[in-house]
Amino acid sequence: MRPEPVRPLPAAAGPAPAGPRLDVYPLTGRKGFRAAGEVSLPTRGIWERALGRAVREGEDVYHLELSALTFVDVAGADALAGAARSLGTGRRLVLYRPPDSLPRILGLLWPGLTGIEVSTS
Repeated sequence: MRPEPVRPLPAAAGPAPAGPRLDVYPLTGRKGFRAAGEVSLPTRGIWERALGRAVREGEDVYHLELSALTFVDVAGADALAGAARSLGTGRRLVLYRPPDSLPRILGLLWPGLTGIEVSTS
C-alpha cells in the first residue's frame, strides 16, 4: 500500500480576526485629537503617545473627542490621569463624550483630579 500524499490543511474561512484597534486623528479647527476603538494592553502605546503629545503641545485647553471609544481599561485611565497631573496650573484636557465608565473610573481612583473636564455634549 502506498502512503497517502500529504495535503495542506484547508484555509480558515475568512480572514483571521483582527485584534483591538485604536485610531487617533488630529481635530480640525482646535488643538486635540479624536480617538476611535479601544484602549487596552495592545493599544496602550498609541494612547500614551497621543496623551504625551497633548502634554507637550502646551495648549491651555486640549480637546479629546472620545465618542468613538468603546472601552478604556484602568491602565489607560491611569495614563490619562498621569497626563492631567503633568499639565501644570491652568491647563486642562477636555474629554468630549467619553465612554460612561471612564469618568466613573477617574472619579473612583483619582477623586479631585484637576486638569480633566468631562463634556457630554
